[in-house]
Amino acid sequence: MGKTILVTGGLGYIGSHTVVELQNEGFDVVIIDDLSNTTIEVLDRITSITRTKPRFEQIDLKDKQAVQHFFKYYDIDGVIHFAASKAVGESVIEPLKYYENNIATLTYVLQEMTTNNVSNFIFSSSCTVYGQADELPITESAPPKPAESPYGATKRMGEIIIEDTTKATDLKAIALRYFNPVGAHESAKIGELPLGVPQNLVPFVVQTAAGIRKELSIFGDDYPTTDGTAVRDYIHVVDLAKAHIAALGRLLNNQNKKACEYFNIGTGKGSSVLEIVNAFEKSTGQKVPYKMAPRRAGDITAAYADTSLANKELNWKTELSLEDSLSSAWKWQETL
Repeated sequence: MGKTILVTGGLGYIGSHTVVELQNEGFDVVIIDDLSNTTIEVLDRITSITRTKPRFEQIDLKDKQAVQHFFKYYDIDGVIHFAASKAVGESVIEPLKYYENNIATLTYVLQEMTTNNVSNFIFSSSCTVYGQADELPITESAPPKPAESPYGATKRMGEIIIEDTTKATDLKAIALRYFNPVGAHESAKIGELPLGVPQNLVPFVVQTAAGIRKELSIFGDDYPTTDGTAVRDYIHVVDLAKAHIAALGRLLNNQNKKACEYFNIGTGKGSSVLEIVNAFEKSTGQKVPYKMAPRRAGDITAAYADTSLANKELNWKTELSLEDSLSSAWKWQETL
């Protein structure tokens, strides 16, 4: 096999799709996951797609000794770090859980990477670091804004920790600032499976169409947008996964221009909540009952990416449409 890549949180939504793309490119993959927000069945689902079972270790990254033991046992060429708690609302209620889960674990992984001379690191960051940007589309030069939630704070804090580590060690890192990942693998064997009530729009739309939820609440119809609803940049999860392959290749081939680099990963196009509902209904033929509700605290008006830097430097661009994303999300829901 080729180089060995550790994927933390590799049985999660974005992690599992990235594992599939890594295996498709001939990488040997080792997954660490504590199964706190996913199930072990995802491992078999990945295997059924790629015909190769990734190595798997059930480890809680908050267990520093377990992390040390892992790095002594495995010879790793690079790390893609997804493992983190990710619900914005929960982070407001349980901030200490988020700071421990997202910051302490990142620190432990970086400590073992530097101790064991593993120099290639890709970080799962977020467009939340920009807040309500002053200009749209958002470029990487836009200044990060104070976080609206502990979750958002952990993403920006993570970037700072990584950048400081690259200054003091041989670590090379790329932080990918995701916009809104949606959709599922074309096989419908892996997709987004939120435990409990979905926190994100598309899973809620899909579950409402499936009759699991009575109706969708659209929070805010008085934003200064074309139809009054909030605008986001929705990217197909497979396109997002492929961005990690491109970033990894850049690091492994020493093509990075700085020790720590940042790239926006989105489509470059904003879609409003109502546009998502209408596009879903058109691409699937399913109706989505909805009602208008007051704005939620902390929600911004609009965020969509300028992806020209990632297009040029990573030689990556999105290939799948919004309709592809929404129809694949529905196909995945139908298998559940």
